[in-house]
Amino acid sequence: MPYLLPKHTGTLDAATARRALVGFFLSGVLVSLPGSLLPAWGHHLQSGFLWVAFYFFSLNLGFLIAVQAAQMALPRFGTGFILKVAALIGAISLGLLAFASAPMIDPSWRAVGLFGAGMSAGLTNTAVFQAIISIYRHDAASTTNIAGLLFTMGSMLTALLAGGAFYAYSVTTILLVMAIIPLLLGMMYARTDFSPVQPVMSLPLAETMLDFCKPGAILFALLLFFQFGNEWTIAGWLPIFLIQRLGISPETALKMLAFYWFSLLVGRTVAQAVLPRMNHAWLLASSALASILGCSILGSTNNLQGAFVGTLLVGASFAPIFPIVVEKLSHRFPYYHPAYLNGIFALALTGGMMAPAMLGLVAHYFDIHVMIYVPLVGSMMVFILIVLIWLESKLRKLG
Repeated sequence: MPYLLPKHTGTLDAATARRALVGFFLSGVLVSLPGSLLPAWGHHLQSGFLWVAFYFFSLNLGFLIAVQAAQMALPRFGTGFILKVAALIGAISLGLLAFASAPMIDPSWRAVGLFGAGMSAGLTNTAVFQAIISIYRHDAASTTNIAGLLFTMGSMLTALLAGGAFYAYSVTTILLVMAIIPLLLGMMYARTDFSPVQPVMSLPLAETMLDFCKPGAILFALLLFFQFGNEWTIAGWLPIFLIQRLGISPETALKMLAFYWFSLLVGRTVAQAVLPRMNHAWLLASSALASILGCSILGSTNNLQGAFVGTLLVGASFAPIFPIVVEKLSHRFPYYHPAYLNGIFALALTGGMMAPAMLGLVAHYFDIHVMIYVPLVGSMMVFILIVLIWLESKLRKLG
């Protein structure tokens, strides 16, 4: 449900906020695990993808359960405690995945490890958003963009390390090394004094339900739904798609995944610089059009050069969309607390995150080549929704 933000009562605690923001790096490492590990687990050699769908489902289920648990636990236990628990769960989950990556181990253990990774990421995201609420209110777009930069860096590191499983180290060794990351963050958070959790007042259920009658809220929710689906379909399935479509090696495919994250990183860095100077509506529309072109190139190419260009376009064009949408949400619906997945927007985020899992079922019964049509159609829908939101905003002002 929506939450009323308390009024800002103090100065921005920049040092604590910076430390808290690093949690998004850990979240990126954990949430990107399935897309990076699928080739290392040999799924590029298989035609059935039911287990892959189950991996994504387990990760997302853990994430969503943890978000709800963190929302209830934050007022009682505080931000620091939640972040330390999240770091511990992350380290244990990576250790379990290291064990489950060994040959002859039942794949269900991988699903358990990914469930734990999702829980760690969900706890981390919710607690970090709570810790940075003051700077979020000060500049929602820039804060979200910086969070996205750190998240993307963590995701890119996972892809690069997973590529080492094919020429340097075993995937078990790599995952054990990665388990050091949450342990170090947990130690840092143990030495950080976080402010007490600010109380939030929930709106009555009747007012919550009004969101489902507001065209603007529904349009924003649909935009988030399709954009999340676009980003996570590419992040989860790009290596398998390129291996089976182009016949490239798993190492090269994982480098392409790392390049996708790098393109997002560069795109978000550029967006951070141009957001104050460029019309956000035009930037949103041009990003959506560029993503349509990038997906079209990825879907039609038969060589690595085309895949490179398509991946660059897709990553760079996806980058500015989410921070701009978050900024618009903070203006149109200021009562939504960023630490809480709530109301109609919770449905959008949940649905978008489930896109890779649903695609696993489709790919199992049809073909992996249908993968690219999901973000292609999704990008078209994002562009249409941007136009509709612009029209709705104009009509609202006229009314």
